[in-house]
Amino acid sequence: MTETLERQEVKAVAKWVHMSPRKARLVVEHIRGRSVPEARTVLAFTQRAAAVEIEKVLRSAVANAEANHNLAGDDLVVSAAYVDEGPVMKRWRARARGRAARIRKPTCHITIKLTPVERAPEPAPAPKQEEPKAEEAKPAPKKKAAPKRKPAAKKPKKTEEAES
Repeated sequence: MTETLERQEVKAVAKWVHMSPRKARLVVEHIRGRSVPEARTVLAFTQRAAAVEIEKVLRSAVANAEANHNLAGDDLVVSAAYVDEGPVMKRWRARARGRAARIRKPTCHITIKLTPVERAPEPAPAPKQEEPKAEEAKPAPKKKAAPKRKPAAKKPKKTEEAES
């Protein structure tokens, strides 16, 4: 471990989770880059089943940071969160006329990395811009209004008397 204290990274991995990696990636995108309390709130209100498994991994990563690195759990940020594909279990199901259908049971590996919040120095105030002088400021030329179109002339209705 040659990492410095400023850029310490803690990670937790859950392997062989019985879930499609595509479904888990949809949930992981919501917590990437958020603080731990905010990520927990997002996962608590996400209705997808993957949120439960991802929340377990997040809790594990926070516990690792608190126990092994003496970091406060609420001062951490999810720096990386990704889902890799695991092995796919293949099963067969009997179908009509002696046929078989393949059933794929995918698994995935969920990884969450946490880093402490970096306290960046406050940015210097922006320099004040001078207002242009009255001589230099010219009003924009006014655009002419488009000419109004005349309504189409109405044709007189043909009547039997007019034709005769």
